[in-house]
Amino acid sequence: MANFLEAIFAQLQRADERVVLREIHGETFTTITGRELLAQVQRGRSYIRKFGLVPGDRCALLGANSIQWVAVDLALMAEGIIVVPLYSRQAAGELAGMMKDCSPCFLIVGDADLGATIEREWPERPHRVMMEEVLRAAPAREPITEAPNARTDGDLVTIIYTSGTSGEPKGVCLNVGNVTHMLLCTGERFDHLMGSSSESDKVFHYLPFNFAGSWILLLSCLSRESVLTLSTDLSRLADEIRLSAPNYFLNVPTLLERVRRGVLDSISKRAAPIRMLFKSAHANWERERSGRLGALDAMWLALGRRLIFAKVKERFGGNLRALICGSAPLAVDTQYFFMMLGIPVLQAYGLTESTAICTMDNPQIPIEPGYVGQAITGIDMKVAENEEIVVRGPNIFPGYWNRPEETAKVLRDGWFHTGDQGEKNPAGNWRIIGRIKNLIILNSGHNVPPEPIEEKIGLLVRGAQQVVVVGNGRGYLCALITGDVTPAAAQGAIDAVNADLPHYRQIRKFTILASPFTAQDGLLTAMGKLRRDAIDRRFSAEIATMYSGKSA
Repeated sequence: MANFLEAIFAQLQRADERVVLREIHGETFTTITGRELLAQVQRGRSYIRKFGLVPGDRCALLGANSIQWVAVDLALMAEGIIVVPLYSRQAAGELAGMMKDCSPCFLIVGDADLGATIEREWPERPHRVMMEEVLRAAPAREPITEAPNARTDGDLVTIIYTSGTSGEPKGVCLNVGNVTHMLLCTGERFDHLMGSSSESDKVFHYLPFNFAGSWILLLSCLSRESVLTLSTDLSRLADEIRLSAPNYFLNVPTLLERVRRGVLDSISKRAAPIRMLFKSAHANWERERSGRLGALDAMWLALGRRLIFAKVKERFGGNLRALICGSAPLAVDTQYFFMMLGIPVLQAYGLTESTAICTMDNPQIPIEPGYVGQAITGIDMKVAENEEIVVRGPNIFPGYWNRPEETAKVLRDGWFHTGDQGEKNPAGNWRIIGRIKNLIILNSGHNVPPEPIEEKIGLLVRGAQQVVVVGNGRGYLCALITGDVTPAAAQGAIDAVNADLPHYRQIRKFTILASPFTAQDGLLTAMGKLRRDAIDRRFSAEIATMYSGKSA
């Protein structure tokens, strides 16, 4: 059986003059065919050979998503080089730390200023070269379709650094076997989604390629008959999506929740008849979902679908079959909201160490909101001590780069310990409860996963950007809430959430922080996840104030 890289090269050969990649710039597209992409890859391979890189060498790849990034990545992998993809918006000091950890021979950058920033931070950095220079080299006598170097399943292809929600980022090593198996699994799910369609998949993409899930989607598209459109301007994301008219694309919960709030805010500013119709249609959709829809209700729901829901869906272009969401659990209400609009949201769960994916919703069976689908083909998942999810299979990484002790902590007796708490229902669908390391242990001995409480409060507080529950080692829980939020709104939401919780899980006090957390200030990861230890340190005074004086 061909490995993933051989399959991609074969697919690009079959594509020939068919467009496989597009960059969207304003209202226009820059395109490249399968033949043209292979020619760029061959030029990149000639450059790599010229400078004497050999299989097993490491090369850092730093830049925004682009056709050039894809060509360089394929060229490096085809030559047996281990690619270290880095996030172009990450702090220079953190990027330097990652490169010091894995000692790459080359740093290939897409932007000269970004390369210069790294050089100022780390003067001893490896030899730096621009992507365009790598791809400008004239090929020797090799044919455009020269096959990739022979690889075994155990050969490393990439080192992807974790986002570092706490502690120092670690380099996750992924090998040929990991990626080959994963592309078989994603291909199976995309086949289910596209059904009997004879047209190429139309896919839009905005998440950086240095993230495992984003990279796996890229490789999945290259191995299929797809047209992948790359975003180049996040400030124009809505317009780019509409112009691209995708069948599906990968999302993080933050974006989908932002879309939901935007739609609701827009409706609230419309004329009274539109507001009333939306409210009626929403209520009747809920009745339909619970099997209580009457004839008159059905009429109003049909009207709402035609005049409002369909208009919102049109913003995604005319081809949308589903949205795919990963990186963190999606709020149940948000998933239902998109279902109401006629847009299925397929959830996926996984970690970089599991080659990005452990579970995926199957579009051929009913989706359960709040769950992240069934285990992908060929892997085993179970719940171990402390409700921790453990996984084994060909998708599990061989270890962290140069960190045998850290590897031994998570790979035990053939199982990868994810650090996530979860449960599986009788239908085989998994639900993620939270992270074990985020578990709050009150001085009463009660264990509280903060994520479900944070999610509920965040959905109810208008203007809230983030909610962080604190209280480890304390007598009760408190919350930090960021954004343009009034105390009355925060208290109302907390009261509503507390009403359904046992006493030890109730929020007793809160503090509003006007400025949202960002990756730039070190309080979020590059994927938007909370860096809880950093938040605790930064706002230690505010947290201490909530626990001062008389106990709540």
